[in-house]
This record gives sequence, structure tokens and C-alpha cells, in this order.
Amino acid sequence: MGTEIVAMLLAGGKGTRLEALTKKIAKPAVSYGGKYRIIDFPLSNCAHSGIDTVGVLTQYESVFLNMYIGNGEKWGLNGVRSLTATLPPRQTEEGASWYKGTADAIFQNIDFLDSIKPDYVLILSGDHIYKMNYRAMLQAHQLAEADLSVAAIEVQASDTSRFGMITVKDKSVIEKFEEKPLHTKSRMASMGIYIFNYKVLKQILIEDSQNDTSEHDFGKNIIPKLLAEKKKLIVYPFQGYWRDVGTIQSLWEANMDLLNPTIAKEIFADDIKIFSENINSVPQYIGPTALVTQSRINQGAIVLGKVHQSIVFNDALIEEGAFVSESVIMPGAIIEVGAIVKKAIIAPHTRVEAKRIIDGGKTVVLVGG
Repeated sequence: MGTEIVAMLLAGGKGTRLEALTKKIAKPAVSYGGKYRIIDFPLSNCAHSGIDTVGVLTQYESVFLNMYIGNGEKWGLNGVRSLTATLPPRQTEEGASWYKGTADAIFQNIDFLDSIKPDYVLILSGDHIYKMNYRAMLQAHQLAEADLSVAAIEVQASDTSRFGMITVKDKSVIEKFEEKPLHTKSRMASMGIYIFNYKVLKQILIEDSQNDTSEHDFGKNIIPKLLAEKKKLIVYPFQGYWRDVGTIQSLWEANMDLLNPTIAKEIFADDIKIFSENINSVPQYIGPTALVTQSRINQGAIVLGKVHQSIVFNDALIEEGAFVSESVIMPGAIIEVGAIVKKAIIAPHTRVEAKRIIDGGKTVVLVGG
């Protein structure tokens, strides 16, 4: 007897667009929101959705990410009837066989899936901020008797070239999928969240692995091939907060979103709690010389200067006379006396020297440490 559904979380991307933040750690392990890491969101969603078996596919700079995931205890996925497994690329005598694309990453782990015998496979990305009940998506998939369901969200016309864009008929049946088109009438974007019938997934991954011209990518190859084969693909519309945080700009914007009371209420609501590591820090300290307005100051942070519309992480220090505005100050960063930081992300354990001025303007600046 197999498992009804297994989640496979793609967490192996290089994350080069996050620059210095991903020089030593994988993109899903990047800090967010004062006390979280990006991967906390999909794993918490799995826990709340009753999905007890999760494979996390790691690759680049995976040592810290593997340690952070551990046995899944942070998200309650370490019980007798649950499992969190980190799955690196296949090892051969010649070395690691790096994942060639999103589809190849799943293909390389077919043996893992076969050992569990799932009816359905949920495929997730490790660089998105959102809260979602995957169980509701599974129920819609089953009701439609679909081969593949794709979660989608409406985006602005200016953003369509960044996503796989979907055209539907009969309200939910996918008839066209365009991967990052330069021009399209569609406004419905794939969120990179898929539910496959496992038999369908396994067969098409095997076929794709034998195609030397394929890029082994779900958006570029697998979905178009399923459409060509007249498989039943449906869209699962998502309404709520969702951010792809694969760039410095989008990560900065996602942090700034938390200063919006409506978004903060949705992210921090108790319906789906976002679990994370338990940071053993002293309470935040706001000194007598400090002035904090419209900001989130996390535990362990020390603020002696002025902070406006910013996110300050654990163990960060804003010294007296320093001014921080519309910025993200990551764990252990130090803003020295008289320094000015505007519209920037300051990487973990970075020191901004006394009286230095950093102003991102329209382009967010990352200071690496």
C-alpha cells in the first residue's frame, strides 16, 4: 500500500540573482522577514496540509540547507508516519550527476518515489513566499479527474515575461502554456506548483530523459508535451499573497510588504503558522537614543539609532547616530555610528562603517560581508 501524496521541493538552484546572499548558502536558506528562511514557507504549508512525506532536492551550496532541514522537526515532519528527506543529485563513479533541469531533478529521484508508491506528486519551488492549503488543491485535482493541476495567480501585463503563462477554456482546462512569452494576452501565471498523477509523471519523465534536445524543464518541455498528448491539465486559481523572491529587488520588496498591515496580518495569521528555527536570543533592545517608526525589530536586535520602515533581524546592531530607512538589516549585521542606509539589503554579519552612506535609490543595493 502506498502513500496518497508526496511533496517534492525543488531547492537546488544556484540563486545567482541574489548575488552575495547565495555565495555560501542555497537560495531557499536565505533569511526573510526578521526571523524566517524562505524554505520555511513551503515546508510549513506541507505540514498544515497534512502532507507527511517531503523530499527536498538540494544541489548548490547545500551543506547549511541540509543542516537546517535536519529531520524535519521544525515543521513537525519527523514523526513515525512522516518523513523529510534531503535528496542530492545522483552519485556515480564519475561524481555527482548535476540536475539538468526541474524535470530531471524529479527524474533522478524516481527510485525514491517508487519506494513510497504515491498516487499523486506535489512539486514545489523553494523560493516563494506564500501560504497555501495544498490539500484543497489535491481535492480539486481529484474532482476534475485531471492528469496535472497547475496553481496559478493573476499578474500584471508588465510581469508576464517572467512566468509561464496559461490560457484556459471551460473556466479551468488549460489549452495553452507559454513559457516566459515576450507578448501574451494571458494574465494567469503559473506559480510553479504542480500536482501530477504519479503514473503520468513517471512515464513522461522517462520519455523526456531520453530526449537529447530537451532542456528537461517542466515549463519548457513537460507541460507542452502533455498538452500535445491531449492529457487533461487544469488550473487551480490561487487568491492571496504570493511572491517569487529570486532576485534582490523582489526579496527587498517582499520584506517591505511585511510593513503593510494587511499583508502582515495574512502572513502571520494562525490559520497556517509558519514554523522556523527557535532562535535563542535575548529580547530586542530599543535604547533611549533610538527612534523606531513603522518597522519590525526582531528579538536579539539592538537599536540605538533611528530606524524607519525597515526590517531588522535577530542580533543586528544599529548604533547611536545611525539612520536606517526602507531597508532590510539581516542577522548579525552592524550599522556603525553615523552611517546612513536607505533602500538596501545588508547581508548577514556585514559591517557598515561609521558615517558611510548607502542609498539604493531605485536600485536596491546589497552590501556583502
